[in-house]
Amino acid sequence: MLYFPSPNTSTGESVLELHVHGGPAIIRAILAAIASLHTPPLPIRYAQAGEFTRRAFFADRLSLPQIEALGDTLSAETEEQRRLSVAGTRSGLAARYESWRQQLLSARGELEALIDFSEDQHFDESSGELAANVAHLVRSLIRVITLHSANAMRGELLRAGIKLSLIGAPNVGKSSLLNQIVGRRAAIVSAQAGTTRDVVEVGIDLGGFFCRLGDTAGLRVESVVGDIEAEGIRMAKQRALESDVVVLVASIELGDPTDLAVHIDAEVLETANEVLRQGKRVVVALNKVDRVEKTTSFTSLIAQTYNLLPALTPGNVFPISCLQAEENVNDGLRTESPPPNTTTTATNPPFGDPGNIQALLTGLTSIFRTMTSAVLPTPTSITGITSAPDTEVDESTYADALSATARQRNLLDSCTTELRRFLSLVDNANDTRGVETDLVLAAEALRSAASCLAQITGKGGDVGMGGDVEEVLGVVFERYGCSSADAFCGHCFSHWL
Repeated sequence: MLYFPSPNTSTGESVLELHVHGGPAIIRAILAAIASLHTPPLPIRYAQAGEFTRRAFFADRLSLPQIEALGDTLSAETEEQRRLSVAGTRSGLAARYESWRQQLLSARGELEALIDFSEDQHFDESSGELAANVAHLVRSLIRVITLHSANAMRGELLRAGIKLSLIGAPNVGKSSLLNQIVGRRAAIVSAQAGTTRDVVEVGIDLGGFFCRLGDTAGLRVESVVGDIEAEGIRMAKQRALESDVVVLVASIELGDPTDLAVHIDAEVLETANEVLRQGKRVVVALNKVDRVEKTTSFTSLIAQTYNLLPALTPGNVFPISCLQAEENVNDGLRTESPPPNTTTTATNPPFGDPGNIQALLTGLTSIFRTMTSAVLPTPTSITGITSAPDTEVDESTYADALSATARQRNLLDSCTTELRRFLSLVDNANDTRGVETDLVLAAEALRSAASCLAQITGKGGDVGMGGDVEEVLGVVFERYGCSSADAFCGHCFSHWL
C-alpha cells in the first residue's frame, strides 16, 4: 500500500494505492474486503465514469485539452500518433483558447457598456467607431483561429489514419503491391483480370503513420464482366476520390528495350486527374520493371508518365517490381540496409531493395510527413495587423495545434462562424449610410463565439450553442477519463477511498 497525502497528488486529494498480484481470485478477495469496510462514517464506493479525471480537472491538475490528449496517448497505435498525443499533454492549448476567450469578453464588455450607459455617460466613440475597432481584433482572431483549425485537421490525419488507395487497370499488380506492403497475402492475386471486385482495406503502420490502405477493382470500360465488376469499378473511383493519397499502379509495355512505353488506361487517367484537380496527392508506381533490361535507364519512362499526368508532383514516380520483391521473399533472402549517405532516387534504385518497394514506401512516408506538418502563417496573412495575437511566426506554437481534437476543431469552426457574423453586422452598417451597427446583435455574436471557446476549455461557465459547459465536461470525462475503481486506472493508477 502506498499513501500519497494531499495536495501533491493527481487529483489534489489524499490517495491510497493498492498494488496487488494480478490473479483474479486475489483481486476479487481484496475488493470484497474493501467493500466490507463500508460504514456511514467512512463511506466507500466505486468511482463513477471519469471521476478521477474530473477531480484532476477541478483541482487544476489537468486542462480539458490535456485530458483529451492523455486519452489519445493511451490509445495510440503508431509512433506518430504517440508523439502527437504526448505533445498535446505538454502544450498550452488551454491557455491559448482562454486567452482568445478573454479578448472576446473584453471586446464584448466595451460594446455592452455602450449599450447600457450611452444615455447616461459621454463616450468619445460612436457605436460605429467602437464596432470598427473591435472588428480589427475580430479579423485578426479569425486569421489565427482559421490557421489553428487547419493545422488541427492535419493532426486528425495522424489520429484517425491516412486514407490510401491503390488504383489502376486490371492485372497491373495492385493486389501484389498491397501484399508486399502489408507483408502477407491480404488480397487474391490471379492472372485472371477483374478478380478484385470489392475494396480490400487493411490498417497498417507505415513509418510510424497509421494508414488505411485499400486495394480496389481494376478500372476499365471495355470487357467489363457483369454488374458486379461494374459496381466494383464505381466503388474504386469513389474510394479514390475520398482518399488522402492515391497510388496509381501502371505497367510498362513489352517491346524493344530502347523503345519502352508506359501504359495507363483512359479510365485510370481520368480518375487520377480528378483526384489531382481536388488538390490531393497522387503517386505513380511503374510496376513490372523486371521486364526491362538491367542497364536500361528509367528516365524516359518517368518522363512519359509526367506527359500523361502533367499535374503530377515531381519526384512522385517510382519504378517497382512486385515480382522481384516476391521472389526475394520466397528465396529467403534478407533485405540489407543501404550504406550510409546513399541517395535513393527513381533512377537510382536503393541498395538491397529488391523490387524498389522500400523506395516507394519511403516516398509515401515523406508525403505523409508533409501532409501532417504544421502550416505557418505567411507574411501576407498578418500584414497590417499591429495588435493581432500570435503575429510572430513561432513554429512550435502552430505545431501545438496539430494536437487539437476533432471536438476542439468543430468548436473553433463554430467560433469563427460567430465572429464572421459579427463582421457582417459591422460591414453592413458601414455600407449603409446613416445606419448604426446593431450593438445588441453584435455583442450576442461575440458572446456565442466566446461560449464556443469556453466549451473547449471547460472554463468560463458560458452556455454555448451546443449545450452547457457542464454537459461538455461529462462527455469528455466519460470518454477520456478514468472509468472505474475495480481495475488499475490508466491515468493515475489510483483508487480513491
